[in-house]
Amino acid sequence: MPASAERYLEVQRSEEFAQLRHRLRRYIFPTTIAFIVWYSLYVLLSAYARDFMAVKVIGNINVALIFGVLQFVSTFLIAWHYSRYAAQKLDPLADEIHGTLESGSVAEAAPAANDGGKA
Repeated sequence: MPASAERYLEVQRSEEFAQLRHRLRRYIFPTTIAFIVWYSLYVLLSAYARDFMAVKVIGNINVALIFGVLQFVSTFLIAWHYSRYAAQKLDPLADEIHGTLESGSVAEAAPAANDGGKA
């Protein structure tokens, strides 16, 4: 196996990479579930609670229209919040891992792990 491939495997096994995956999953999974529940609520209400969704709030603006616009708003808010989260929690760790990979110090720091690893 080429040295670069061994370094990539070593980085993948590192504690820093595990921490990066943990931080990403800790954000992505709950956010995704919350958005799917929110979207499903909108769809179910549109399908089965037509009278509620038809309630006019202001002029010709009804609950369904407000919920529909809030779908877009929530999507943009999630994207904005993820961008901030990534910049604060993910990117510094990813940059550190990338720097370690580029410097080649991962393979030098743990030569025994490279010998025992099988692809």
